[in-house]
Amino acid sequence: MIHIDLLVVGAGPAGLCAAQAVGAAGGSVLILERGNVPGGQLVKQTHMFFGSEKQYASYRGFDIADILIDKLKAMPGVTLKTNATVLAAYDNGVWSAEIDGAYVQIYPKAVIVATGASEKSTPFPGNDLPGVFGAGAVQTLMNQYGIKPADRVVMVGWGNIGLIVSYQLLQAGVNVLAVLGRSGKIGGYLVHASKLRRMGVPILAQHSVKSANGTDRLESVTIWQLDKNAQGIPGTEKVLEADALCISVGLSPLSELLWQAGCKMAYIPALGGHVACRDEFLRTSIPNIFIAGDAAGVEEASAAMVEGQMAGLSAAEYLGYDIPDLDAQRQDCLAQLNSLRHGAVGERIVAGIKSAGL
Repeated sequence: MIHIDLLVVGAGPAGLCAAQAVGAAGGSVLILERGNVPGGQLVKQTHMFFGSEKQYASYRGFDIADILIDKLKAMPGVTLKTNATVLAAYDNGVWSAEIDGAYVQIYPKAVIVATGASEKSTPFPGNDLPGVFGAGAVQTLMNQYGIKPADRVVMVGWGNIGLIVSYQLLQAGVNVLAVLGRSGKIGGYLVHASKLRRMGVPILAQHSVKSANGTDRLESVTIWQLDKNAQGIPGTEKVLEADALCISVGLSPLSELLWQAGCKMAYIPALGGHVACRDEFLRTSIPNIFIAGDAAGVEEASAAMVEGQMAGLSAAEYLGYDIPDLDAQRQDCLAQLNSLRHGAVGERIVAGIKSAGL
């Protein structure tokens, strides 16, 4: 049995930032990451971040990951383990994990769940053909492993992930045939869409996939226009010869451990699905469990880092550590989050968070 002050589940942007407050105060912290490298989505984000200096604006994602990891390395009480999957949370306060193939039980005084999110998909004939990818899988192949995923790609979804991955595909020498969006308005930042338009990529509003076609692998994609009820319009079909179809239709918070732990949960569409109810300081209905990042509601990595800081401060307070200027630090985090949550998407997120309040 491992006894520690704080268990952080997930070493993405939220988890890495969440460990800092307790680690800086001299507490014992164990960060468990199921992947083989820490950093989460940051390690495959080659674009420069927006936001402010506090969210590492103008730095690329993989550089931010290195900065956050280096900060934790300077804290002697912090241990970061990769290839470590948290398996379950029990009602006696014990959490179990598989670390390097060994079963381990952990008894933490506090837990921050920063498990991130999983990709959603969409149903259509042929969506199980080899060559149909999630956007995150394509980004991993290109930016983490240096593998060109295809020669001709159709992108489904025009949120920030779909737009950014489309541009990264172009940078890798892939022909992006089209970006499809179901609504009449681009969902991501216009700066990302503008880069694609300058490169000659068609961005098609109110379009979707009718079918993915092929025998042993994807050979073409049939797209069609949607009516006002988001139904396909017969006669508008076009066939695009492609060897990859990339799906970027949203993310769902990975909340299984929070269900197991007995946290009060709520289904909030604006946050991506089921999330743990929380207060503004990211404290759940269970006093020693805190949440941060996409597990708390799907947003950008910049917001995940700030939420990690907030959750870390709350965990440190719960553990009884003296945190200088705690109220001022919390207000600064809230101000940063407010500045990041702007526009129509930000308004929906804010409304969703209010609905998930304790």
